[in-house]
Amino acid sequence: MTTAPTQTRFQLQKDRMLRAAAQCFNQKGFSGTSLRDVASVLGLTDAALYYYVRNKEELVYLCYIRAADLGREAMEKAREDGVDGMDVMLRYLRNHIEMMVGDRGPIAIMSEIPSLNPEHREEVLAVSRKHSAAFEAILADGIADGSIAPCDVRMTGNAIMGSINWIPKWYHGDQEMGHKLIDEFPKILARGLYGT
Repeated sequence: MTTAPTQTRFQLQKDRMLRAAAQCFNQKGFSGTSLRDVASVLGLTDAALYYYVRNKEELVYLCYIRAADLGREAMEKAREDGVDGMDVMLRYLRNHIEMMVGDRGPIAIMSEIPSLNPEHREEVLAVSRKHSAAFEAILADGIADGSIAPCDVRMTGNAIMGSINWIPKWYHGDQEMGHKLIDEFPKILARGLYGT
């Protein structure tokens, strides 16, 4: 039997690496970031990263998969706890923003998708489309139950998702600002969407 502590240690270190990589990619972009940059943030040699990834392309791909997984987790939790479409939407936004600015952040901005190899690019785009469709379904549910005013769910979804997905580009770890983002950003984004 394999030992769970070894797997856990590996997963914890890998997650730490992906958060450090997200920080570097968000600040410098794909072309401006090297494995050495990521290793430096972690206090490791760049050779140590090859235990976890083959190259920089795989690293950015894994960062994007992690971002998608956290977004899906935030949405599932919101759907479990929400009472109507508006409540689910607000909970999702809070959950997702809290992941971005809290202990699980930073999360990589998916701005370097063209840098991925074709197979990884298609997978990330498919996951992203699925997440966008799920968010649009929340908006549609809210319209149907009257908690969200009628709107173009595609355009509204893109506007809201674009706003929260860009947070890691300009948020740099100030905890007071992080709390304000969690508390205020969902309210700002929901203004004008309240139904009857």
